[in-house]
Amino acid sequence: MQLGGVSAWLATLPIWQGFTLLVLGGLVLAAIVQVVGDRFLRRLTERIDGEVDNIVLRGIHSALYVTVGVAGAYAGTRVYDISPGVAVPLESGTLSLVILVWMVTLMRIGRKASAAATDNRYIDRQVVPILQNVWSALVAGLGVCLLLVLWEVDVRPLLASAGLIGIIVGLAARDTLANFFGSLSLYLDGTYKVGDFVVLETGERGRVEDISVRSTVIRTRDDILVTVPNSKLSNAAIVNESTPKQKRRIRVPVGVAYGTDADAVEEILLHVAEEEGLVLDRPKPRVRFREFGASALNFELLCWVGNPAQNARAIHNLNRAVYERFQTDGIEIPFPQRDVSVSVTDVPGDLFRQSSAEPFSADGGRDAR
Repeated sequence: MQLGGVSAWLATLPIWQGFTLLVLGGLVLAAIVQVVGDRFLRRLTERIDGEVDNIVLRGIHSALYVTVGVAGAYAGTRVYDISPGVAVPLESGTLSLVILVWMVTLMRIGRKASAAATDNRYIDRQVVPILQNVWSALVAGLGVCLLLVLWEVDVRPLLASAGLIGIIVGLAARDTLANFFGSLSLYLDGTYKVGDFVVLETGERGRVEDISVRSTVIRTRDDILVTVPNSKLSNAAIVNESTPKQKRRIRVPVGVAYGTDADAVEEILLHVAEEEGLVLDRPKPRVRFREFGASALNFELLCWVGNPAQNARAIHNLNRAVYERFQTDGIEIPFPQRDVSVSVTDVPGDLFRQSSAEPFSADGGRDAR
């Protein structure tokens, strides 16, 4: 029997019998969906890793069989010619129940999913509650609007008032909203996370200690906490020294005097890098002859350290070791020098309150002759 034949057969029954039959049929179908769906979901969630998918599927399943259960009453209002005084409230009531069930279900799923995501070490715990609150607000707002439209309540004045209030709040809390959306953009872009070493556009360098809704706290190498608003960070150039890997390359510039054996300099620099414990074996250290300077041959030692926090200490150790080896091997490190010569005979004599033609005595006074 096709669906049209079922509707025609139900139309021949008395209203109370057909309506009751539709309601009971909906409840029976909901029970079937619940039993069969539980078995299907149990097998499906066992094959998928993680808890979020389990929470979402099981949460939607509960709302699904409630929707199927009340569908019989809604179908009864369509099949039978019921008076508008009964049909309209019954139809609106069943749809309102479905909207409320799904609204509560989606909000509950959001809370459980955020709780499961907070335990994930790959997701920032500060941002998950924010996203959960935004999700709950959106679901609640959409559900209330659907209910108002369903009950034929004019929502245009409410939308106008909400728009005006939104403009006022936006102007009053402009900086707060900018920091909030800045934190979201930083999180979604994956710019940095807690524990990363970053270099700000203003030159500060340090470890990220905390990321909140309003600002980011950075601990510099001087053990000073710097708090920067997220709105500024989202629009600034930030160097993350901890990604994609922790190891970092350092550069040690060295200048030697003209005439120095370049092969000897390169051998010394490579030996110093190999002896330093903070320098990694792979990638191997290397030396580059950069340029002919004004007073020196400029070389550069390139090597890698395992953590950006070791950059300064590794450069310090390498500079000391290079200086000691150069002194031991007699390699000169040139530096700018200026020779200034002053001739007394070329200075006008009136500066010394005497004639330049009069000779000076040995003790600095005039000749007694």
